[in-house]
Amino acid sequence: MNTLAAFDDAADQRRRILAIVGGSSGNLVEWYDFYVYSFTSLYFAAAFFPSGDRTSQLLAAAGVFAAGFLVRPVGGWVFGRLADRRGRRFSMMASVLLMCFGSLMIAVLPTHASIGVMAPVLLTVARLAQGLSVGGEYGTSATYMSEVAVAGRRGFYASFQYVTLIGGQLLAVLVIVLLEALLTNEQMRAWGWRIPFVIGAAAAVVALFLRRALHETQSADKAARREAGSLGALLRDHPKPLLLVLGLTAGGSLSFYVFTTFMQKYLVNTAGLPTRTVSATMAAVLFCFMLLQPAFGALSDRVGRRVMLLAFGALGALMTVPLMTLLGHAGSPVTAGLLVLAALAVISCYTSISGLVKAELFPGEVRALGVGLPYAVANALFGGTAEYAGLWFKSAGMESGFFWYVTGFFVLAFITAWAMPETRAESHLSREYGMARHRSAGGVA
Repeated sequence: MNTLAAFDDAADQRRRILAIVGGSSGNLVEWYDFYVYSFTSLYFAAAFFPSGDRTSQLLAAAGVFAAGFLVRPVGGWVFGRLADRRGRRFSMMASVLLMCFGSLMIAVLPTHASIGVMAPVLLTVARLAQGLSVGGEYGTSATYMSEVAVAGRRGFYASFQYVTLIGGQLLAVLVIVLLEALLTNEQMRAWGWRIPFVIGAAAAVVALFLRRALHETQSADKAARREAGSLGALLRDHPKPLLLVLGLTAGGSLSFYVFTTFMQKYLVNTAGLPTRTVSATMAAVLFCFMLLQPAFGALSDRVGRRVMLLAFGALGALMTVPLMTLLGHAGSPVTAGLLVLAALAVISCYTSISGLVKAELFPGEVRALGVGLPYAVANALFGGTAEYAGLWFKSAGMESGFFWYVTGFFVLAFITAWAMPETRAESHLSREYGMARHRSAGGVA
């Protein structure tokens, strides 16, 4: 039977590692495809939104970027329900296939000069498809990677969800840096921006085949239960975990997008650094950020999840205003890179255990839905609008107000962490793992 018990024995360590690699490979592709839009929008914004100055064009492109987030709750519900009722593997395969479609659509999309207003309309449709896909990907992959991780090292293993999430973002930046080195600005604006989307669509096909070989972690008895994947059961039986996930995600997602995707535009549009310099700087910063995840995940296995989240909220609230102010006047890419990395080190207290701590709050029959849906709702409302909010504050002439806006969400994350239980030793996952060990040792079924 394909259950958690399949990963119980020490002899299955290799299988567990391969499962982490297989599950995270699709995660990398999903997030590469989603982020590549943000990084290429500096080149294609004028092709789809030809009127206005540079800030207004970026604002329009950021609006479409936000639209991809607004449908994430639908994706979280649809794919979370599929994962709880049909299995994690099935849901992850479906989500990466949908991402392939969205990326391929953007790669071949005509511009405003060719088809007029239909160009931004179709661009939005493609982003909605990608938003549905990513909305389902986070909850399902977080659930899967948490379930295959061994007890006592779940923080370390589960941190690879954000290793690949950041890796997807980093890969997107590296592709842009490579293209910028090979192509002129005119070529990038004319057709070069399409290349990353072609790469993403091809990589999604590879990830689809890798995921076909994954072990299933959702047990047949849990999938067959009446409450499996049920939104009604989730709302009725698990209201507090839902609120905890909402609060943590609001602060975590907003801060993550502010210091990663939005930072690319902030350093160009406010600090005045050259676009190509910023791309290279952010590539180096994201690489360091990616390497931090396993270390912080392993730390959570020693000190606990709640301590990490409290540190995230408190330090983030204290650092945001002075750090963003300094970044706005950064005179060199080295200074800017070090300041961004300092912020991301604090954010690692959240990202390294983001999926795991949420998975530990829910039982297996509603875990993917419980992780994915509230995450997608908060991510859509606050993470997806980070760029738009930042650009809006700038266009309104009160950019510093955005710094306080971000600070408020760090405070919310701190309050949420204070209200949550410590899940390192006692959680739904640990109880299910103990039961699986008992059954595999010949105990009562």
